Amino acid sequence: MSKPKLAYRRILLKLSGEALSGEQGFGIDNDTLSRVCGEIADIRSYGVEVAIVVGGGNFFRGLGASAEGFERASADYIGMLATVMNAIALQQGLLQAGVEARVQSAIPISPVVEPYVRLRALKHLDAGRVVIFAAGTGNPYFTTDTSASLRAAEIGADVLVKATKVDGVYDCDPMINATAKRYAEISYDEVLQQRLAVMDAAAIALCRDNNTCLRVMSLTESGNLQRMILGESIGTLVSTKVSD
Repeated sequence: MSKPKLAYRRILLKLSGEALSGEQGFGIDNDTLSRVCGEIADIRSYGVEVAIVVGGGNFFRGLGASAEGFERASADYIGMLATVMNAIALQQGLLQAGVEARVQSAIPISPVVEPYVRLRALKHLDAGRVVIFAAGTGNPYFTTDTSASLRAAEIGADVLVKATKVDGVYDCDPMINATAKRYAEISYDEVLQQRLAVMDAAAIALCRDNNTCLRVMSLTESGNLQRMILGESIGTLVSTKVSD
């Protein structure tokens, strides 16, 4: 049986912490974790190399805590540690799904996970392991979206996939405005000019400057990730130039 033609060979998947909490909205929902890891296992079976950046908002949001009086840097460090918990949970979920995975943290926690080393991450990917990047960039004042943009550039990902609760990029909030228009494609400059809530401006600029393709899509519908890998136009494609 011939292998299917793949749209992408190496991807960086950006998962929010909330994507792991399911209906409960806090912590990690085991059924949701198993479903997400199953989706990743499906595309790994095609030979796709997968790296993941995961957020920590299901446990702690540094920016929100800062607004309530926490010192910003300390709040961000707490948020980074929350991402490590999610990364370890993802690693275990992937192992249960039959996929070998490694966690690399930008904040050294050597008894628990590997430190982030770019060349080591590339070796893991070449060997077929999923690499889960935790603790953001290791620095406060940077979001996990920015970390995802950075890691995607560092590993030479064919595409950065941002998994959200909505099915793409809209001209306004579709949860508020029923007439909101979803873009099939849009440029990074247009995202910045229209101030669309895709990722923070630093993350968008980093993708643009490194010519990294970004696809914004929902993982709530089973099989979306697999369909995207096989070339279907799922969600919204954000790139340096929109095709005519």
